[in-house]
Amino acid sequence: MSSPGLTDTSLADHIRPVAADSHVSASVFLGDVAAFALGDGTVILANGATTSRVNVHPDSAILVAAADGTHLVTGGDDGRVVRTSATGETEEIVRVANGAWIDAVATGPDGAVAWSAAKQAHVRDGKGNVFTLDIGSSGRGLAFAPKGFQLYIARYNGVTQWFPRTQGKPKEVTWKGSHIDVTASADGRFVVSTMQENEMHGWRLADGANMRMSGYPSKVRSMSWSFDGKWLASSGADAAIVWPFMTKDGPMGKPPLELGIRPSRVERVAFHPKAPVLAVGYKDGCVLFVRMDSDDEQILQARAAGDGGAVSALAWNADGMMLAFGTDEGAAGVLTLPKV
Repeated sequence: MSSPGLTDTSLADHIRPVAADSHVSASVFLGDVAAFALGDGTVILANGATTSRVNVHPDSAILVAAADGTHLVTGGDDGRVVRTSATGETEEIVRVANGAWIDAVATGPDGAVAWSAAKQAHVRDGKGNVFTLDIGSSGRGLAFAPKGFQLYIARYNGVTQWFPRTQGKPKEVTWKGSHIDVTASADGRFVVSTMQENEMHGWRLADGANMRMSGYPSKVRSMSWSFDGKWLASSGADAAIVWPFMTKDGPMGKPPLELGIRPSRVERVAFHPKAPVLAVGYKDGCVLFVRMDSDDEQILQARAAGDGGAVSALAWNADGMMLAFGTDEGAAGVLTLPKV
């Protein structure tokens, strides 16, 4: 693999600005096309120097988004879930009958899509079959398991593990409080949620052991796994808080790393897909790259702090040579790393 350019000192020269002009709810890559989901209901597709804007949720806001590498799936306050391709073609997955807001979306294997609204979670598999589960409270976060056709649902007082194609009762892991987002480790051993409180919570699925990850000064709004599954990075402090998951006990009894300490809150984190490099986005608009494979923390500024608001979206492309970013005030861009 080519080095992701972390010796370059002028990365600002490699940023291609994108005029989003609205809150950037998410950034993803569809192949090498950068897609930006915006608060005004549109999606911007940036393909090299060419950009196009697709009105995916007219007169509505995009609240949540997810991607599978070929399509962007968005949910809005119009009660619709829409899938958008890299060429701008759209498909309405569902329109919720009562117009309830879409609380969460996720993408899964073979084109599967999940969404939650009005205290129900739904999955549409790649063949078009739709499955529904009553969850008793809002499903605030969704994530497909890395293996098998399973969905994790973050809800009040815990996380539900649902097997949509079976008739069996879903499994539950519990912890008192409101769970907002959820992610699963690549090996399927751990599930971790963010909470309404300023903390995260995890479970070791083999025995349901609890892992409390607390001490954050603000809510955790972003999580990202390292490419080797050994680390889970999180936002919510004046540094990226990175928890170790390389042993059978996960982070239990182990302190996290604090990377990229600055006098500004970390809003978004995104691990490089192939290298021990973490992209960190801050409230003041700064984006740093932090390399973890040396005794000394190596930091490179990818975007300077300044106008444009807090970083609200970060995403790498598949080979880790491009990073798409966006802010809550509508600044956005694509950084192409130089090969060295």
